[in-house]
Amino acid sequence: MAEQVIFKRSCKLMGNQFELSVVAGSEKWASEKIEAGIDEIKRIEKLLTTFSEDSETNQVNQNAGIKPVVVSGETFNLIKRSIRISEVTQGAFDITYGSIDKRLWNFDQNMTSLPDQDTAKKMIRLINFRNIMLDEEKCTVFLREEGMRIGFGGIGKGYAAERAKQVMKDQGVNSGVVNASGDISAWGIQPNGKKWTVGIANPDFSDDIFSHMTITDMAVATSGNYEKFIVVNGRKYSHTINPRTGLPVRGIKSVTIITTNAEVADAMATPVMIMGIHAGLDLINQMKDIEAVIIDDDNNLYTSQNINIK
Repeated sequence: MAEQVIFKRSCKLMGNQFELSVVAGSEKWASEKIEAGIDEIKRIEKLLTTFSEDSETNQVNQNAGIKPVVVSGETFNLIKRSIRISEVTQGAFDITYGSIDKRLWNFDQNMTSLPDQDTAKKMIRLINFRNIMLDEEKCTVFLREEGMRIGFGGIGKGYAAERAKQVMKDQGVNSGVVNASGDISAWGIQPNGKKWTVGIANPDFSDDIFSHMTITDMAVATSGNYEKFIVVNGRKYSHTINPRTGLPVRGIKSVTIITTNAEVADAMATPVMIMGIHAGLDLINQMKDIEAVIIDDDNNLYTSQNINIK
């Protein structure tokens, strides 16, 4: 039997850096499987993107307040699962966040002040997952208010990672990793017989590892304020916006979610950040097969009940 090696490939997809790794004895075989995973991510990107006029997401957005739009069962079910996460997180996760005016929040160097609370409040008027009307029989989606927009920025990357993993597993890949810009789905074991090691980035120096854990058949996703933020009057504000206030989240540097599914991991990281340390951990502790690691602004580490990190 040929020696087992890790074969990797990186590419830019869905606006993110993806890296797909496969454990195999043949480079040609591994390359074919990785290609199948990449094709699956490209397919999902086409389905969910808001940058293409004819994507299902854009069709739904263009007809907001006008009429229901027939979508594929896949998009319908993703929206349905998104709504369920909105309910569980009491609206801290909400795919209608796309309604926020980008001019209000651009998080670039030119941004030197925060919008006042009244302006922010007006901006979030259209953010409300309860105004997404689903018709199971007709497979239609209708956004009740004109100007509403949905977007899958908080869940799409994890969904794509999960699907790419599934496609590769179905084609016989027994061990591998899909890394979607730090959202990781890993299965099987490394050639040396050990589980995969996943590092949690230091929020102050993202190339540095804060702590690490070993995983298999698990997914890990991190939401942090270290990649995109602004400093106003000496205070750091995250690019994560609280959909209830329209203002950025403060107090937490990063949230890492560990669970069995990359889509759920991706979708839960941001709402825990929005909910705050205690409410966020309280929610995670009530859920099955999911754990969280939180680093606050003072570098204190908080974890959910069943976690063991080094």
